[in-house]
Amino acid sequence: MGARMLEETGKQIVDSALQVHRELGPGLLENAYLSCLDYELRQRGLQVECQRPLALEYQGAKMGIAYRLDLLVNGCVVVELKAVRELTPLHEAQLLSYLKLGSFKLGYLLNFNVRRMKDGMKRMVNRL
Repeated sequence: MGARMLEETGKQIVDSALQVHRELGPGLLENAYLSCLDYELRQRGLQVECQRPLALEYQGAKMGIAYRLDLLVNGCVVVELKAVRELTPLHEAQLLSYLKLGSFKLGYLLNFNVRRMKDGMKRMVNRL
């Protein structure tokens, strides 16, 4: 996946999150934002996998489905949604783990429980 495609996908994710937050505001459950963001991204023509399984491999053995990505967009950008008071280092570690486990380069941590959506966005890069 080229850098240009990653950046364009990221821009669409940010714009879509802003749109969803503008319409819904803070205070809803995470699943509400997940469904609406999934819909918004699909309306923009992006390929979206919701609740995509992510297997864990340990010492060469597959451990089965260990995690579920909230969204995988265009097969290359992981989106992890939250509806919490504030993002913590644990939330960031979760997204970084998903990026590493799946060998993805770019991810977004989005917290919809904020007054201004831009305050709830964190872009993270896996240095692979």
